[in-house]
Amino acid sequence: MKIEKIIPDNQQDSAEDHFSSNVNTPLRDDAFLKTDEEKILIIQKHVHSILETLGMDLTDDSIKGTPKRVAKAYVKEIFGGLHPDRKPKSSTFNNSYKYGEMLVEKNVIVYSTCEHHLLPIIGRAHIAYISKGTVVGLSKMNRIVDYYARRPQVQERLTLQIVTELQNVLKTKDVACVVDAKHLCVNSRGIRDILSSTVTSEFGGVFKIKEKKREFLDYINLETDFNE
Repeated sequence: MKIEKIIPDNQQDSAEDHFSSNVNTPLRDDAFLKTDEEKILIIQKHVHSILETLGMDLTDDSIKGTPKRVAKAYVKEIFGGLHPDRKPKSSTFNNSYKYGEMLVEKNVIVYSTCEHHLLPIIGRAHIAYISKGTVVGLSKMNRIVDYYARRPQVQERLTLQIVTELQNVLKTKDVACVVDAKHLCVNSRGIRDILSSTVTSEFGGVFKIKEKKREFLDYINLETDFNE
């Protein structure tokens, strides 16, 4: 899929306002007072109640373990990115080889969850930065995407969080990200449009310049299928 149109230039100011006010995931002050095990027990009871309310027979061998499985998946995996202890450590290195062009990490898989209906968001992130003296390991970029994706999310916030984290790690504003994803809250319920996807973007520093933005988007559209 070609990605040609992102945020029009006349909307950049409003995008900046969104960036500054909505980048943090809404969490209560006591979000981490309970242990993972305590949270699993509480969620397990609630899932049991939901299934029972729906009329499911919780004594059946196939479903009786579902409440615990769902609770563990929520705490340890699907929403594991909520806990700050799971934040990836992003060590940086000196750019000793003096590479001065943009580095682009394409097609980073995104598995997230829509915070409005708790249904999956599945897509890809494309990230770029220009070094101001330091570089970060390629796999760390994937881990940053995965960390912020594993929480109840809206795609706009996810895109902003990826850029903000890399800007903080690399000590530069010259970071950009485009996320193209399918939302099952659109694809599997409501309008049930199985073909549509959502594209969001954030361009920092020099990536706000039209030519640099265009260069980044051209890299995204390069054919990189190595299976032939």
